[in-house]
Amino acid sequence: MRRRTVLAALGAATLGLGLGRPFGAQGSTGAADYLGRFLWQEDWPGFGGFSALEIDPDGLGFTALSDRIMLVRGRLWRDAAGAVAGVEAASPEPLLDIHGQPLRGLRADSEGLAIAPDGTMWISFEGRARVRREGRDGAPPELLPAHPDFAKMGPNAALEALAVDAGGHLWTLPETPFDGSDRLPVYRFDGKAWDIAFHLSVRDGFDAAGADIGPDGRLYILERSFRLYGFRSRIRRVDLDGSGEEVLLTTATGTHDNLEGIAVWQDTAGRWGGGLRATLISDDNQRFFQRTEFVDYRLPD
Repeated sequence: MRRRTVLAALGAATLGLGLGRPFGAQGSTGAADYLGRFLWQEDWPGFGGFSALEIDPDGLGFTALSDRIMLVRGRLWRDAAGAVAGVEAASPEPLLDIHGQPLRGLRADSEGLAIAPDGTMWISFEGRARVRREGRDGAPPELLPAHPDFAKMGPNAALEALAVDAGGHLWTLPETPFDGSDRLPVYRFDGKAWDIAFHLSVRDGFDAAGADIGPDGRLYILERSFRLYGFRSRIRRVDLDGSGEEVLLTTATGTHDNLEGIAVWQDTAGRWGGGLRATLISDDNQRFFQRTEFVDYRLPD
């Protein structure tokens, strides 16, 4: 999400303090174990604003999506614990419309990313709520049918997150409830139409920021909240029928920057000690006092 200027201005001084303190996820709660972070910087025009992340099964290949219609693909280096320690990225790729032109205006707020094992890619948008399948081999993108609720969502609180399960079903949810309730609808696309699979409770001032289906077949939701002294992040896990909700991580204010993208993967080869992992990426809103960072946690099984 493109955070509003006034919100960013309030945090200008305080976010720097949070990033500068001795780092180790102090004050965080939950069963997730902090592994490390890496500040990512490039000299491309428009670098930053990353809102979604996908990680290859090997834990090294990645695709990142910015909320300014830019895709970046590359490879990661990881340290002995499995935390990102370096990035090699290809040139950014702009998202194009069906006529081959870059998206503009309300159509250009790209937020959610999902990639199937066969390479099929879908992107969700917030300014004008919709989901599209990206074209391959020169084919144009294709809009998926919309749920009636999508038209009711605000331009700055719509389809913030997107994920795909092993059966090829898409899952998405808005940043905040659009009907004034305290429940967040989770939508599922079966290849023909969307339905509401279940609702999540909204509490403690957190909004949805990202989502992924883990290798365990469960839905992981990254949430964030903003306070005067910086951002808090939370990871919730839930079964695809809405049961078994767990809070795996709640960070203290200022522990990380504005984390918006989450990719859950398994260190199946045991290269970094095994186990379930979450790699997160932050949206720096392209402001000098924020940072683009990769953050890694080991998750409980």
